[in-house]
Amino acid sequence: MNYGSQPLRCVIVDDNAAFLEVAANMLGRDGLTVVGMASSSAEALRRVAQLRPDVAVVDIDLGGESGFDLAQRLADGPAVSSVIMTSTHSEQDFTDLIAASPALGFVPKVELSAEAVLHLLGRGNGSSP
Repeated sequence: MNYGSQPLRCVIVDDNAAFLEVAANMLGRDGLTVVGMASSSAEALRRVAQLRPDVAVVDIDLGGESGFDLAQRLADGPAVSSVIMTSTHSEQDFTDLIAASPALGFVPKVELSAEAVLHLLGRGNGSSP
């Protein structure tokens, strides 16, 4: 999966270490370049500033932190990346918050894939994720 002439670069943010590993392996196998992972907002902000990924996949519930707050901070920061929200909860649980956030959209964790990420970035093949 290429973003222009380069592979799409991604940072994954989740407070669950097991999910980070599974998601990184799966997205990498699907052709995205996972350049970093973070388990907190502070770590995510550092990683994004340092690595400048094309997209950040952010869990809505980061333990005691809000993924929506992080999405806003990423959008307002100097190293602007596209943000895609994810959760084990249904999108309907967060419809208004997703719409009000700077995130491009939402992908349930069970449906997270390179195709779903590219679809939200407007670079998919036109099929549903």
